[in-house]
Amino acid sequence: MAVLAKEDAASGIGAFRHRDFRLYWIARILALVAVEMQITTVGWQVYRLTGRELDLGLIGLAQFAPFALLFLISGLVADRVPRLRILAVCLAVQMICAAVFLFLARAGASFDTMLIVLVVLGIARAFQMPALAAVVPTLVPPGVLANAIAWSSSGNQMARIVGPTIAGLGIAAGDSLGMSETPVYSAVVALFGSALGLMLLVRSRGQVLNRDPVSIATLTLGLRFICKRQVLLGAIGLDLLAVLFGGAIALLPVYARDILNVGSEGFGLLRSSYTVGGLACALILTQRPIRRHAGAKLLFAVALFGASITIFGLSSSFPLSLAALFVMGSADAISVYVRSNLVQIITPDEMRGRVGAVNGVFIGASNELGEFESGLTAHWWGAVPAVVVGGALTLGIALLFAAAFPKLRRVDSLDPDDLVRRYRDGKST
Repeated sequence: MAVLAKEDAASGIGAFRHRDFRLYWIARILALVAVEMQITTVGWQVYRLTGRELDLGLIGLAQFAPFALLFLISGLVADRVPRLRILAVCLAVQMICAAVFLFLARAGASFDTMLIVLVVLGIARAFQMPALAAVVPTLVPPGVLANAIAWSSSGNQMARIVGPTIAGLGIAAGDSLGMSETPVYSAVVALFGSALGLMLLVRSRGQVLNRDPVSIATLTLGLRFICKRQVLLGAIGLDLLAVLFGGAIALLPVYARDILNVGSEGFGLLRSSYTVGGLACALILTQRPIRRHAGAKLLFAVALFGASITIFGLSSSFPLSLAALFVMGSADAISVYVRSNLVQIITPDEMRGRVGAVNGVFIGASNELGEFESGLTAHWWGAVPAVVVGGALTLGIALLFAAAFPKLRRVDSLDPDDLVRRYRDGKST
């Protein structure tokens, strides 16, 4: 067994030796493809219905609000209830919401009704996110956790390529057939159903269930755990602020239709270019993981992310815009990889749900709330100034965090034993 563990750790596909991780990984990809297809289509449909940039921002806000309201509860639930059971329920809810979107596409959607469905989706994802992240360490041995995280990140990026691309093609096909968004939403229902079926087959290696009495202290334990560890606070806070101000992806419908003039097909390519870069980088990390200077590489990746946003914002060239989005995705993949390793390894299993919930609300803020910020500033200033200013702020935030969080900057190895020894007790120097 020891020899097999060493072979797993050395192999670029070590995590896939484990059946339950394989099933989980496939289910996760199917569900994420469905999410990406759905959100891409909703964004296009809303902009077609209303023509207002602000409404694109409201899509993000409707999904983020449940995160902000429920993250303490959802984190505790993920530590007290089997996480695989939570994931199955959340997938079922998302499948039902997709069926509602399908009905609305056929019957004639109103923006207000779509916002209500998005809020329900946000509630499901508020409970899903802490369970989704925290379940991975219970599916593989510790020696291949970094590889499992890298493959999970690759799966995310793969889904973000496939989903928007299929959505763009489906939207174009629906328009040509007079069926609007119906083909896309039909596929989304089927994908969520398939993901649910596979997730029900996954078995955990053993989750440490928290049995402490419910109190303010147990609800806030994850937040306090992060705040006492500069490495975690710096990594998560960096993601929050960087992507909050760098939420250019929400404005891609505006760029595709009004600035680059490339239509729905070009919109799908723009959306996919970001994730092609992320996938390429994430796949490299599965074979060549970061072994040294992890903190410095995290900070550099966020700075590169900000610079690429600025270039994209200023570009009126479709190829240059695609290239800038590719670099943005690559930089984001490095950031996700380092941050995920830090959070998953340093946190003990009985707290991973609550810590994951805090991490999830930060990610939700940086993505969904960032979409709202981008839509709002574009409504005030126009899309180009909003994106350029956001990119410059992101670059400045990376420099600020490099100075303000020296422990994060000095993180070297991502070896599990080393990270636990140095940072789990919160007394590292």
